[in-house]
Amino acid sequence: MKLDFGKKMSTAIIAIIAPLMVNAQTEQQAPPLTIDLEKAIEIALSENPTVKIADLEIQKKKYAKKSAQSALYPQIDLVGQYTRAVKKQVVYFDEGGGSMFGDMFAPIIGGTDLTLQGVDPNYVSGTLKNNVEKVQEIINEENAAKSGDGGMTMGRDNTWTGGFNLNWPVVVPTLWKSLQISSLDVELAVETARSSRIEMITSIRKTYYSVLLAKDSYNVLQESYDNAELSYNDIKNKFDQGIVSEFDLIRADVNVKNIKPNLTQAQNAYNLATLQLKALMGIDIDQEIEVQGSLLDYENALYNEILSVDTTLNYNSDLRQFDIQTEQLQKTLSLYKAQYLPTIALTGNYTYMSMNNNFKFGDYKWNPYSNVGVTISVPIFDGLKKRNDIKQTKVSLEQMKWQREDIVRNLKLAVNNSVNNMTNYVEQVFSTKDVIAQAQKGYEISQKLYDTGMGTLLELNDAQLGLTQASLAFNQAIYNFLASKADLDKTLGIDIDLMNENK
Repeated sequence: MKLDFGKKMSTAIIAIIAPLMVNAQTEQQAPPLTIDLEKAIEIALSENPTVKIADLEIQKKKYAKKSAQSALYPQIDLVGQYTRAVKKQVVYFDEGGGSMFGDMFAPIIGGTDLTLQGVDPNYVSGTLKNNVEKVQEIINEENAAKSGDGGMTMGRDNTWTGGFNLNWPVVVPTLWKSLQISSLDVELAVETARSSRIEMITSIRKTYYSVLLAKDSYNVLQESYDNAELSYNDIKNKFDQGIVSEFDLIRADVNVKNIKPNLTQAQNAYNLATLQLKALMGIDIDQEIEVQGSLLDYENALYNEILSVDTTLNYNSDLRQFDIQTEQLQKTLSLYKAQYLPTIALTGNYTYMSMNNNFKFGDYKWNPYSNVGVTISVPIFDGLKKRNDIKQTKVSLEQMKWQREDIVRNLKLAVNNSVNNMTNYVEQVFSTKDVIAQAQKGYEISQKLYDTGMGTLLELNDAQLGLTQASLAFNQAIYNFLASKADLDKTLGIDIDLMNENK
């Protein structure tokens, strides 16, 4: 029984673990993503969060512009109001104004009195007038009793209103200027997004070159390690045969062990540079990538890169953003000046109103009324606010003029420094290339001399060290040139479109 239970448990464990092992094996067998420089830039521009945020900022500015444009259209509101009269208004009429038989009604009553005399022979003249006065006396007494001072109360307990209001700005100069500023906001957001792309391209290029530098450095050190290990094995065989001394064997062993830490450090540098590249590209850190190429691939293009450099600042993003901001300030100055101009707006409403003393909505009588009008606003005096705003903006424009000159001066200095550095690095590349050739020849001679017993191990190690240092300096010079070129393109504002055009 215990044996059957153990078999069942083993079967269950295998059933659970087997799919996981298959999945793990499948993941391990997934091929790495092959990356070159163009592919790295393409992925970064589509996946990096910084670029996506910049693109979303453009959308925000476009929506803000549309929101500002909505002020040009008619604004229509549905409105409703309920008012409860806690204490009604009391009105007074002077000089007979409080009597129905005042100056306004006297001609009407007199004419009616004459008409009744002609129609009815039994009608006594003045009867209508007397009756009206009696009615008015009764009303006055009732109002006096309610108000206490002979006034007349007006209105009812409940007042209901509902309808539509219209407001349409027709001539609003400040609004027009604001829309121009909103358009420049969109343009500035687009240029800022382009700047983010340029920053991202520069970071990708320099990190990609760092990966190549780390890989090439590792290969150089690996070759040096292989040569040192090969020498050690050869010397060990000769020591076993009694041809060389133990001192040479010890030195050969020390030489191999001294190179090993440098080889490990180069491998760690490659891994770190690869992780940085994946982070900039916006891909999963666990995704395996294989970086193609080497720094040697760029050697032949160095001189052409120097000769084809265009040092104009027409595409510099910082300068473009500064010019857009200056234009915005100029539009702001125009906006302040437009505040002196009058504004014209069309207004109108269509409203229903009902006044009642109860809440029997079915019995309410709704009376509509409507009106249209034109509102003209002419600014006269605001405590000199507009005048001071204009003067302040003019001072800011003068400041920006001098700031632009300083920016251009610093940018030209940065461009000249980059070009000079690139020229120096090109010279280093070709000089170290000659050094590598000489070091390689010296190493081969030292190897032959040591093999024939005419040279020492120290000379062989020195030749190997010289060859290694020359190779590392060669790779470093190419990397320095490429990094300086990336910085120069960033200063010049070379984006992906301009890079494709220059190919």
